[in-house]
Amino acid sequence: MYNVPNQDGKLAVVTGSNSGTGKEAALRLAGAGAHVIIAVRTLEKGEAARNDILARFPAAQLDVRHLDLADLASVTTFADQLLADNVPLDLLLNNGGVMAPPKRMGTIDGFELQLGTNYLGHFALTLRLLPLLLQAAGPVVTTMSSGVATIGSIRFNDLQWQRRYSPYLAYAQSKLADLLFARHLAAIAQQRNWDLMSNAAHPGFTRTNLLNAGANLGRDKPKRFLLGEVKFVPSQSVERGTEPLLYAATSPDAINGAYYGPSGLFALVGSTTLVKPPRSARSSEKAARLWSVSEELTGVSLPELP
Repeated sequence: MYNVPNQDGKLAVVTGSNSGTGKEAALRLAGAGAHVIIAVRTLEKGEAARNDILARFPAAQLDVRHLDLADLASVTTFADQLLADNVPLDLLLNNGGVMAPPKRMGTIDGFELQLGTNYLGHFALTLRLLPLLLQAAGPVVTTMSSGVATIGSIRFNDLQWQRRYSPYLAYAQSKLADLLFARHLAAIAQQRNWDLMSNAAHPGFTRTNLLNAGANLGRDKPKRFLLGEVKFVPSQSVERGTEPLLYAATSPDAINGAYYGPSGLFALVGSTTLVKPPRSARSSEKAARLWSVSEELTGVSLPELP
């Protein structure tokens, strides 16, 4: 079990932290002394997560704030509230997401739901919070990707999957985009001599509600996806599956631009290790092109910083 180093005095934002890896990350960061902002779409679920964490760590410092990654106006409001607080932000864990809705769905801004939620929402959030991140000493942005990024491609001619929507390939594209973003932000930080680390992680095959939640989006009758249906595929607990994310965000040995995931069979389970990004995530030209397109789509670009 990875032990999160002392986080006393640090402020952390964890997106999608009402359940799964986000909740586990919030719990362990709070347990290590960080002041954690639980950033969630549904405040009631966020409060429930906060109460669960307080039951484990009564002295935990926790705030619940509304953030809908599928709505750029919500991203702006969330970021503006933090900017108004003017407290340096030490850790940003871009964890929230949605997986493989059976039919193509759109965000309020007209993006394909997975690209809009998993990637573009986090892109806009990170850039809007950069002024606070760069006020902190040694800030870290860790973005959750997925092992399925390996089969992903960036469909620049149809980013929004308006033709022949594929649930899992659209998910793979969004997670490849996350990985390209994390690596390109790392390169920008290095070029500009920012004291900022950007890296990425993936959880392997972790037993969370992500499969069920995504599979039931848009369904009139909920369908239960059982891990027993894939019982021959190795899987791991949320506690173990969150460790690559926590290691990337908090380990003194974590590296700018690196990618972390499980070390075991098919990279699905096991202790955290440095993993090689897929070939599709190693193109700096592709990453720069995606960044430029993302600025156009979101209307958000790198802020002018002193």
